[in-house]
Amino acid sequence: MKGAVRVELIAEISDIDLGLMSSNLPDQVHIRKAARAIILNESNQIALLYVSEKNYHKLPGGGVEANETWSEALQREVKEEVGATIEMIANLGSIIEHRGRHHLIQQSCCYLARAVEMSHTPSFTKEEQANGFQLKWMNYDQAVSLIKHDKPKDYVGQFIQKRDFLFLQKVKMYCKGM
Repeated sequence: MKGAVRVELIAEISDIDLGLMSSNLPDQVHIRKAARAIILNESNQIALLYVSEKNYHKLPGGGVEANETWSEALQREVKEEVGATIEMIANLGSIIEHRGRHHLIQQSCCYLARAVEMSHTPSFTKEEQANGFQLKWMNYDQAVSLIKHDKPKDYVGQFIQKRDFLFLQKVKMYCKGM
């Protein structure tokens, strides 16, 4: 993968952090890299995706593909999920998830970004459509409250809730007065 980036490690999350029994990862694990963003629009509202079938909200973003930089992956994902072109403001850091049930270690790098052009409506994948993805814009306090009080119905959603809540806490110093 090109464009290796050194970023602050905000946290590591494991099954134990979610109140689950074990955090032992097997010897064979898949490693996944993902780019995420806290995106502000012209009204300083934050973009969140609501996953209605799983009952949680999440930040836009997704996996970094082979031969893609973190930034390229994020630009692609945001164009698909939000319908926007973004300008990076700050690299907030990364969170590593140890998802024992899925034999997965995921590193998510999160950025603060501004939507500079809203070109179209989101173009969700069939899986995202089946999960009831909906784009919502809201102020910082609303975003924090929604994610904090979500009740995810699945294992992955529990990780996403914890991860994205930590990213929103990290960005607070950048978003005073929102």
